[in-house]
Parts: sequence; structure tokens; C-alpha cells
Amino acid sequence: MLLMKKKRKSRPLRIFLGLSLLLLSFTAVYIAYLDYQVITKFEGQRWKLPSKIYSAPLVLSPGLDIEKSHVVSRLKRLNYHPVKRPVRKSGEYYLTHDGLEIFLHDFAYPDRLQQGIPVSLSFSTGRQIDRIVDLSLAEDLDRVPIEPEVIGGFYEGIWEERSLIGLSEAPPILIDAILAMEDRRFYEHRGIDPRGILRAAWANLRAGGIVQGGSTLTQQLVKNFYLDSERTWNRKVNEAIMALLLERRYSKEEILETYLNEIYLGQNGIMGIYGIGQGSWFYFGKPPGEMTMGESALLAGMIRSPNTLSPQKNLKKAIQRRNLVLETLFAGEKITLRQYINARAETVSGRKVKERLNAAPYFVDEVRQRLAAAYPGDLLNSGGLRIFTALDVELQRIAEEKLRDGLRMLERQYSHLKRAEPDRQIQAALVAIDPRTGEVRALVGGRDYGTSQFNRVTQARRQPGSLFKPFVYLAAFEEAANGRGPYTPISLVEDAPITLQAGGRDWSPQNYDRNYLGPVTLRAALEQSLNTATVRLSQEVGIEKISNVARALGVISPLKDLPSLALGTSEVSPLEMAVAYATLASQGIKRDPLFVEGVIDPANLRLDSPDSEEMPPFEVISPQAAFLVTHLMKGVIESGTGQGVRRLGFDRPAAGKTGTTSDERDAWFAGYTPELVTVVWVGFDQNDPVELTGAAAALPIWTAFMKEAVVATSPTDFPPPAGIVFERVNENGKTCLDGKEEAFIEGTEPTQSCRGGILKWFERLFF
Repeated sequence: MLLMKKKRKSRPLRIFLGLSLLLLSFTAVYIAYLDYQVITKFEGQRWKLPSKIYSAPLVLSPGLDIEKSHVVSRLKRLNYHPVKRPVRKSGEYYLTHDGLEIFLHDFAYPDRLQQGIPVSLSFSTGRQIDRIVDLSLAEDLDRVPIEPEVIGGFYEGIWEERSLIGLSEAPPILIDAILAMEDRRFYEHRGIDPRGILRAAWANLRAGGIVQGGSTLTQQLVKNFYLDSERTWNRKVNEAIMALLLERRYSKEEILETYLNEIYLGQNGIMGIYGIGQGSWFYFGKPPGEMTMGESALLAGMIRSPNTLSPQKNLKKAIQRRNLVLETLFAGEKITLRQYINARAETVSGRKVKERLNAAPYFVDEVRQRLAAAYPGDLLNSGGLRIFTALDVELQRIAEEKLRDGLRMLERQYSHLKRAEPDRQIQAALVAIDPRTGEVRALVGGRDYGTSQFNRVTQARRQPGSLFKPFVYLAAFEEAANGRGPYTPISLVEDAPITLQAGGRDWSPQNYDRNYLGPVTLRAALEQSLNTATVRLSQEVGIEKISNVARALGVISPLKDLPSLALGTSEVSPLEMAVAYATLASQGIKRDPLFVEGVIDPANLRLDSPDSEEMPPFEVISPQAAFLVTHLMKGVIESGTGQGVRRLGFDRPAAGKTGTTSDERDAWFAGYTPELVTVVWVGFDQNDPVELTGAAAALPIWTAFMKEAVVATSPTDFPPPAGIVFERVNENGKTCLDGKEEAFIEGTEPTQSCRGGILKWFERLFF
């Protein structure tokens, strides 16, 4: 009986011990699970950082034509702020009587770290830089870059803006301010602080409101970094356990650095502002290390309730909170009385600093597509890459403006072009390339990205019409350069009706005006865009050779080896034509279009960019043949179908060609200076006839753009390569002092003189 009683008494004990053991086991497993969560995220990728796409830098140099106001506009977009005295700190600019002082930001490029220095710019007449001086060394500079602008990024599924910083990049006073307001005993507790909870409760009671929080900084980090915002006991328990685990695993410095990058500091539209790095740029337009004491106090004070205490939303409350932070710092002997007074006296601005996102949407889309083919999606969307492009934001602004204005002008002048439905409106595309580098400097894929994201520069396939003709003449001159043909600019070809067999059917091309001039020089045939003369020349040279030349220049779309190819009946993209014309402009050196200059990761390590894998520049056409075509196309602008360029006020040396398809569905103009190649296409997406020539529809847009695009550079002509000679020739093809100057490949120049051999020898000797 006694034994049975003892068994009855021990059974509850065994149950209790069993349950306790089970509970302890569960707790141990659960803590191990939480510990795993802590380690996995803290030691892995802590944040999803959207990759950002940058423009090219603005490079300033003496002699550059640029208005001071344009430089100031750029500085404002880059979050520089004006001061009323000479610059002292990075991010400042100062307007002087005849110029500008700028204290540049530090900036990491793919190939170098640009140290921020103070510079002065002197302007003449407000629009040309005379001199650039490094104020720190009192030395003249021949160039200085102003950092790129953000023009887009990869934001899929990420609604956070965050710029990571190291603990050493945060001003000590900012850390003091954060700890004073959020966790005074941060360096003393082990993750949770009972004393801090009691102290905060007492302070809040005395103040009649919440002025201090009870959670430690570590608990705040756990709540924001690992947990949701649901207010439940379960979450509070998890928060406390994970805070203890975090403190056990990692140093105070690691925890504090992570906290500085994690804290929420308000909204920029749909994007949240996270971390001190992004907050300092968003609210003050400067990196954290350049914040003043007052700015540091304001940012630290916002942490408790950023949307309520934002200077943009409630300036009065923001100032009150800043002053409370300063009082707390002074009371804690972190700042002196003089520092306290000066910081309180700082002006607080409610300005909102914005990044210029999607400044070039069609260009950014093309960059995204190229990168998507080279990198995994998760790296682009959350790897924090910095992608540097060749886009010139000023040229892009001009291109968008002139394309839009040009289309509106056409609609006013020609009522048949106006459409009520936005998706049926007349469209245009413009692309500008530096032929010396292949850099794509501006790209507009349509009149309105919001209405249509179809990129007509890269995705549209249209007949180039007469824009293709220079390739016919190039093929002829290439034969001459290789000693296989007699072709020169003064060679004659018959401009007369012709009928050829094409695909089993007769094909009879006609001139645009139905007039025929009989024998004409190759120069006249191209300048006047004569169809039948060009077709006859193509038959002499060979369609296959012309097709090969076009492919060598950069045309990658399929080309049909039919007689009509000479008149541009095979469809191509505007980008292909720009690359081909850039090859002509660079005297036969082909360069693939360069969109992406470089890519670096958050640690500033350079990655392979998609454009770095393209073919290196190489000669595809003889420089002499390319130069002859350029020389002929200069004549197109001076006295041919492109004369409108001169009438509209563009007076620099330039070569160009109009393009009109036979049914007037496509209107083109392509032209170039030694520094810039630009192609413009105008038409309807639905292939409706434009009923205008390239000279009427596309040329005015090209001219308006180029007049402003090249103003910053000095006018230069196309230098002839070795192997080119110039002779003055008359209408009979003989050398003559009073003739017109013409270019020839050496050895193909005329041998007959209008005054006989002795007179020609005399002229060469004395004239």
C-alpha cells in the first residue's frame, strides 16, 4: 500500500520532469532555429540593393563652350548646394563674378577613385570656360570631370533606397546622437536592458509623451532586420531572444554598422529611404561624413518617427526634435556650449533632393536588356551594382526636346500627319554615336515613352531608302583602292531609265522627280540622290560586293541580294545605320556601339561589362574609300538633297545623306561631323505613308539637334588619310586651276590638263 502511494506521488513528478525536459528540448531547438536565422542573414546578403545606372560624367576643360547656368543645373541635380562664400566642403558651389567655384565629391569610377577637390572655373561671356584651377594646389588643370547622374536602375520587387556605409564613414557626433536618443547603455548591455526600459518609462512619464524608447538598439535592429511589425507577445519574445543571440555572436561595432544601414528614414514616393547613407543624400544632398552637427542631430532625431519628424513634412517639429537631441548631447557632455549654440542656429531646409531616374527611358531599357543577357537577374535586382554608361545627359535632353518639337512642327505644317489616337501618332527615332569611340551619347526611341515603350532605334526594322546609297559608292571606291576598278568621284555613270530582272519580274526604278540627266559624275549622282544612276553603278560593281560592304560597316539585318538593294529596300534598324555611318566617319574603322562603359559592385570591384566582350575596333574598309564617300556626302549638304542643313543654320563641316523610301513610308537623315554621328528616322508604326522626303521630315530634326549638340566643341574638318590627293578639275574631268577641288585615291587622279602637260607642270611648280 505504501509502495502504491509512493508511486502515485512520483507520477506527477515524472510527468512534470518529462514535460519540463520536453519544453527545454523544444526551447533549445527553437533557440537554435532563431540562432540559425540570425547567423544566416547577418553573414549572408543582408540587404537587397537595387543596381543603379549612371550617365557619363561631364568633363569640363578650358575652351569648352558651355553656359555657366548649365553647369549649375547639373550640380543641382547631383545634390550640390550653393553657398555665399568660397567653398570649404565637398558638395558646395559658389557663384563668383566671372565664374564658379565647386568642391567636388569623391566618386568611384570603374577604373579609378576620383578625389574630391575644390576647383574654380572662369568663364568668358558666360558660355566658354577660360581657365580651370585646382584651388587646393593653386595649379591649372586641363580637364576636370563632374560625376555622373543616376538615370535609372533595376528596382524589380524592391521598394527601398539604400546607400551602404561603413561605421568609419559616419560622423562620431551622429553616433553619439543616435545612442543618446535610442540606447544610452548600448556598450554596456547584452542585447536587452531592463534599466533602460525603466529609465525610458520614467522619462516618458515626466514628459507626458514618448521621448525615449525602451528597446535597445540591438532590439530595434532585430525587429527591423529579422521580424515583421506585428505587435504580439510572440514577436516580443523572439525579439528579446534574437537580440541576446546577436550580441553573443557579433561585436558592438558590427551591430552598430548594420543598424546605421538598416534604419528607416522616410519615403521618396513609393521608395523607402533606408540607412544613414541614403538619408543624408536624400535630406541634405551630401554623404554622411559631410553632415553638420545640426544635420546629424536632425537625422538622429527622425529615427523615432521619420514620417512625422521629416523636415519636408513638418519643419517645425523637425527643428524641435533636433533641438531636443542637441540638448541631450549637451547635457551628456558630448558637445560644448558653443557647439550647442551654433548647431541650434543652423538653418533647416525642407527641400527634397531627387535623383533623376529614367532620364533616358529608351536608352535605359536597352542597357537593361544588354545586362540581363550578361548577369543573373538576382544580381542585377539586388546586388547593388553601379552601371556606368556612355550617355551624355545634356545631349539626351537636347535630343528629346528637338525630336518632340520637330514632330509637333510637322503636324502643324502638314495636317495629314496629325492623329488623334496617341498610339497612331507619327513617330521618330534619334541616335547619336561618337565615331571615335563607338559610345552611344543619346538615344530617343519614340516621341513618348509613356505611350509606347517600343524602341524604334533598336527594335524597328524599316527600309532605309536612299540612306543605303553611300554603300554602293563605297563599294566602287573600295574596288579602286584595291586596284580593281577605275572609279573616282568624277567617273561618269548614265542616269537614264533602266529595266532589270528581279525575282523573275521586271523591275524599273525611277528617279524621285522622274527626270533623268544622262551622263553624270558619281559625285553628282550621290549628291542629287539619283536612283537610276545608282542602280547602274551597283550593277557594274556587283550587288554581292555592296552587300558585303554594308555588313562590314555594321549592318546585321538580313540583306536581299536583289538589284533593289542599291536603293535600300532591305529593312534595317536606325542603330545599324548609325554604326555603319560611324564606320565611314572614322575612315573605315568599325566599332561596336558602346552603351555600358563599366560595372562595379558595392565593394568597388570591377566586373566584366557586356560591351567589353564586343569586337575590338578594326579596319573593315580602306580609309581612302571611306574618305571619298565622306567627301561626296559633304557635297550632299553643300549643294545636294541635304542643302536644308545649311539653310537651317548649321555651318560646321559635315557629311550627310537624305533617305526616302519609294512609297514615302520612311523619311531619314543621317549625317556626321568628325565628333558625332546622328541618324533620325520619321514614320508611322502602322506603315502609313508620311508623304514627305527625308529632307522635309527628318533633316530639320537632325539639324536642330546637331546645332546644339556640337556647340561645345571647336569646328574641325575631316582630315584626309594618307593616299588621298586633291586636284582641281573642270567639268570635262581635266585638271584646271579654275576648276573645283576634288579628292582622289592616289594614282587615280586625272592625268590630262585643260592647258596641256607643260602648262600643268608649270602650274604645279609655281602655284
